[in-house]
Amino acid sequence: YAYVFHAGTQKTDGKILCRIYAPVGNYQELLPYLVRRLLENGANTSFINQLENSDISIESVIDDPVVQLKKLEKLPTHCVLAKDLYATQRINSEGINLADRQLIMRLQQELKHFNTQTWQAAPLVNGRLGTGIRHKIFNPAQPHQCIGHIIDSDQQAIAQAVNVASEAVKQWRLSDVNVRAAYLQKTAELLEQNRMELVALAVREAGKTIQDAISEIREAVDLCRYYAQQAQEKFTQPISLSGPTGEDNKLYQYGRGVFVCISPWNFPIAIFIGQISAALVSGNTVIAKPAQQSSLIAMRCIQLLHQAGIPDDVLHFLPGDGAYVGQHLLSDPRISGVAFTGSLAIARVINQQLAKHPGIIPFIAETGGQNVMLADSSAHSEQLVQDAVQSAFNSAGQRCSALRVLYLPYETAEHLIARIIGVMQQLVVADPQVYGTDIGPVISAAAAKQLAEHVDCMDQQERVLFQVPLDECLANACFFPPTLIELKSLAELTEENFGPVLHIIRYHSDELEHIIEAINASGYGLTLGIQSRINSTINKISENCKVGNVYVNRTMISAVVGVQPFGGMGLSGTGPKAGGPHYLRAFTYEQTVTTNTVAIGGNVRLLAKNLD
Repeated sequence: YAYVFHAGTQKTDGKILCRIYAPVGNYQELLPYLVRRLLENGANTSFINQLENSDISIESVIDDPVVQLKKLEKLPTHCVLAKDLYATQRINSEGINLADRQLIMRLQQELKHFNTQTWQAAPLVNGRLGTGIRHKIFNPAQPHQCIGHIIDSDQQAIAQAVNVASEAVKQWRLSDVNVRAAYLQKTAELLEQNRMELVALAVREAGKTIQDAISEIREAVDLCRYYAQQAQEKFTQPISLSGPTGEDNKLYQYGRGVFVCISPWNFPIAIFIGQISAALVSGNTVIAKPAQQSSLIAMRCIQLLHQAGIPDDVLHFLPGDGAYVGQHLLSDPRISGVAFTGSLAIARVINQQLAKHPGIIPFIAETGGQNVMLADSSAHSEQLVQDAVQSAFNSAGQRCSALRVLYLPYETAEHLIARIIGVMQQLVVADPQVYGTDIGPVISAAAAKQLAEHVDCMDQQERVLFQVPLDECLANACFFPPTLIELKSLAELTEENFGPVLHIIRYHSDELEHIIEAINASGYGLTLGIQSRINSTINKISENCKVGNVYVNRTMISAVVGVQPFGGMGLSGTGPKAGGPHYLRAFTYEQTVTTNTVAIGGNVRLLAKNLD
């Protein structure tokens, strides 16, 4: 830790302040700090290096960098604004400066406008709302607060959606790719224009914190713009293939037909919008089935997609019980593909249903994982503790990428566990409508009960190291306290515990290969964290672990669209990765067109060359 002290000395021209910079701490902190300061101060651009250079004046060394920057006529080419982060490819999504207190206060005031608002969700087929019995939707943070109503889809609505979608695909698959991309660009604009309402919905229906809700809307915006750009690059023109003279060969890609998009409640905006936008821009008509717990958010997103220009007969919405809708929808032979994000158990049920189809249709699935972070003794302790806590407890641990198991070396485990507990004690578990909340509720009372059963079982074996105490006012809601548990091996976890529960396993340095085998033996392969400053260790782990996303010396969550394509393997999904360059191709089929150009009376290419 470094502290700055100020002392004054008197001169003839008045008082001059002298700054004294003094590091304070034990040798464990001071030695790494000393090495870091030596590296920084030894750099060519460092203050000390320039101070000793007689060719550089004192005035230029102490000049204000902000003043220097303002003097420039234009910014350096490598210095870009946030919105231009992706250069000419696409505009970056708009963020909010959450370090600005006045901005936060204004944001909270804007959100208050939605405190008394309620929303509705109902089947939307060919632009017409379905009718039926309304069911109340409650806030998981305040279980007695009704935030809206939902009408479940019946068999008639399901059949009509398939009928209309299968007819509409005949024209939609041949529509101009640039027009479809423009619809996605407009959707991105509408998402940002309606951001506060979507934040309020995500907080009140899905229990998201304000910061998480803002980040998710940004991800949805990025997905729309990224898939629009990708579609224009890949589908605007067919690929010309080399072949024998007198023959023309082209490879076309078209939408497969009617795509069913089934999304989860933990990312009710980003994943919901991402699946739909990818399928639509690739030339498919879409029937969207949201998670029952987040149907109000999904309905609002569908309205924005239609407002952006997506035709009513191309995009349909079927909320309701997943088993009922799935049974009647997925058995229809006119379904051409399914995109699914959710639990492994439901993915298996869908896979079995699709196996009964007369044809073989694609199933794009992303499920969960027993995600591991592996730290060695070289890991930077502050970085490790911060990344582990964020990866495990952000979004109340309800991310498919969330950290479930942290491997710590015996040499440093005791010290690191104490620091993790120290950070956990600072976490604020409260109503997510309050900006200062770190962790909101889990999605339902049933989810909290399942987590409690797991923790109780571990507590009986004296495995629970620490659990954050909850305020009494949260007792009747769907909150679950962040919990730290110690295990002996990864095999003790037989299922994914989807919530704020982190498991610790201690290991010896010579057990690294066995740990890699244990990770692969779990069958899951979604995310993996590595905390190490030894390149050979990092390479060995990342090369041998069968996981989709590896994160080195950073958090394991919040993958960025187009930068960190997301998706797993094995029990964690089929691929291709969402937000990546190969995703859209899974929504299309390929058609090769070979034309004998000589059949028109001669080899035009050869004749043209001879004329040249």
